[in-house]
Amino acid sequence: MSSMVAARCCPTSKAFYERKKAEGKNHKQAIIALARRRLNVLWALIRDGRTFKITPPPPPVALG
Repeated sequence: MSSMVAARCCPTSKAFYERKKAEGKNHKQAIIALARRRLNVLWALIRDGRTFKITPPPPPVALG
């Protein structure tokens, strides 16, 4: 249920869901992939004793 709501409301989760759909996965497979990703994040937060903060990813570093 959490993943279905996140796929509609959270920009990061929505982008992940859309990427999975673009890879050819059907709705159910994309939601399961998103749920697993959310559980992995939750486990890492519990393991490290941190709280969830939405932060943009760092800008890419140009090599060369």
